[in-house]
Amino acid sequence: MINIEDLMKVKLVVATIISAEPVEDSKKLIKFEVDAGEEKNRTIFAGIKQYYDASLLIGKKVVMVANLEPREMSFGTSEGMLLAASSPSDEGVFLLTADDGAKAGMKIS
Repeated sequence: MINIEDLMKVKLVVATIISAEPVEDSKKLIKFEVDAGEEKNRTIFAGIKQYYDASLLIGKKVVMVANLEPREMSFGTSEGMLLAASSPSDEGVFLLTADDGAKAGMKIS
């Protein structure tokens, strides 16, 4: 269990997927460029390649962890995390999305 102060440390925002492309030398990764309502877009790598056609994700509004420390990867730097639902029985991975009225950068609480 965590307390409310711990939960408040996580900054969740709505992000709009601007571009999405499979990483060629990876079985799992898709490289995303997302608009999180900031001055510049962010690059995020997510291991969902086997569950999604990257081209169909462009324009979707997703839930992003915006204050995660950037992570250096062999393919580039990931500047956040997209949230998804999954199960231990591998029934799939499902990106968490926002309703139509939500805009990039809106805080999720």
